[in-house]
Amino acid sequence: MIISRIFKNSDAKAVANLVKQTMYITNIKDYSREYLENDLKDLTAQKFIEKAKYFHCYVLIDTANNEVVAVGSIGPYWGKKDESSLFNIFVLPEYQGKGIGCKLITVLESDIYFKRANRIEIPASITGLGFYQKMGYHFKNGNNSLDNEQLYRLEKFN
Repeated sequence: MIISRIFKNSDAKAVANLVKQTMYITNIKDYSREYLENDLKDLTAQKFIEKAKYFHCYVLIDTANNEVVAVGSIGPYWGKKDESSLFNIFVLPEYQGKGIGCKLITVLESDIYFKRANRIEIPASITGLGFYQKMGYHFKNGNNSLDNEQLYRLEKFN
């Protein structure tokens, strides 16, 4: 069974490993190793602990082996109360395609930061674009070009 809960500092190492594994197995199809290594500098265990002070970070746990299998965060968009943003959404490669990502988005969309927002933005990787579109997110301002971070800017309105 997969359960969700708020991230704990003790999850940080498992989360950082999950992100690293996911990027090197899944995202490597769309990004260079150099790009991923640069991104991973900001996705360490300590950085997740720091980010969790400002965002609501959730983990999904497989209770069969007590393993963190997914992570995602939501927080205010540049401090605004009527806009929020999703961050750092990752699912372990062996759990992808099994509804875990959908469950994670449902958890994030149940959070107060989502509920109070008129608009929710997500910086989407090339790899995740189709998934987020399936979840109802659309290109921000109709712009379907990658930004300077090699991400798509997607949004959803409440």
